[in-house]
Amino acid sequence: MAEVATSATSEQLLVVVDPVARRSDGESVRIAKDVLGAGAGMKLCLPDGPEEFARALARRGSRRPVVVGDDRALIRAVALLHRHRELAGCALSVVPVGGALSLARSLGVPTGTVAAARAVLDGVERRMDLMIDDSDGVVLGALRIPPLRPAPAGTVPEGTPDAVPGHPWLRTCQSLVRTLVPAGRPSRLAAAPEPGPSRLRVEVDGETLVDLDQPVEAVSVAPVTAGVASVEVRPVSVGAEASPLLARGRTVTVSGAHFRYRADTVVSGPVRTRTWVVREGAWGLTVPAGSEPAGS
Repeated sequence: MAEVATSATSEQLLVVVDPVARRSDGESVRIAKDVLGAGAGMKLCLPDGPEEFARALARRGSRRPVVVGDDRALIRAVALLHRHRELAGCALSVVPVGGALSLARSLGVPTGTVAAARAVLDGVERRMDLMIDDSDGVVLGALRIPPLRPAPAGTVPEGTPDAVPGHPWLRTCQSLVRTLVPAGRPSRLAAAPEPGPSRLRVEVDGETLVDLDQPVEAVSVAPVTAGVASVEVRPVSVGAEASPLLARGRTVTVSGAHFRYRADTVVSGPVRTRTWVVREGAWGLTVPAGSEPAGS
């Protein structure tokens, strides 16, 4: 992947602090502001919601945008820049703060506040592939169908807004619910229906990988090399475990019965068909010099 050195001394930063980060970890936000402010000139924006977040990015001028927030804030920033067709000329930076940080980590961004802020100042721009769907949605990392697995009894499924650190009141409520439910009686949370097999047609660059006559347990798609995505389909096993079906290509279309999918941290749908196209080097992220994305 191409990397272009960035100069903190010659650039002005626009530091946009996601409101969720301010509420969940104000101390890390303060540290990020101190490190960034000591190393570069910056304009600080503290939006109260998505609309103000979007306006701050739109009015950045020549300043390099720095998002202080979790994976959802990073995805929101990339989606906004894509919507305005400004990704090509914009190197984005992120200081991960919040509960959901696995995407930032997988992209090579340090999850420690000081290390991430220093990477903003001294790092390099890495151009990365992006998957764009036919509704103009973006996928930075990976997508999966079905989006979620059933959680163990008494827990909240991964990916829901309350299933992240920073919500101690949620754990208190869960404990209270468990004490109120009589022994031996399953709670509603534990009785959530388990997703069954799906009948989907998966096409990669126009070639059918699996058709509607073959039930599947899961489909996963992720960019792996320049402009190419890896596709894995797990058929329903009968007896011995079925081997996954694998393919690589630039365009992936999934169609069939109404289905939901998880793209990065966002669950979307239901839809009957969706097509994703990999765009090589479509966006830039500042990372520490010499770092590599997880799994590379």
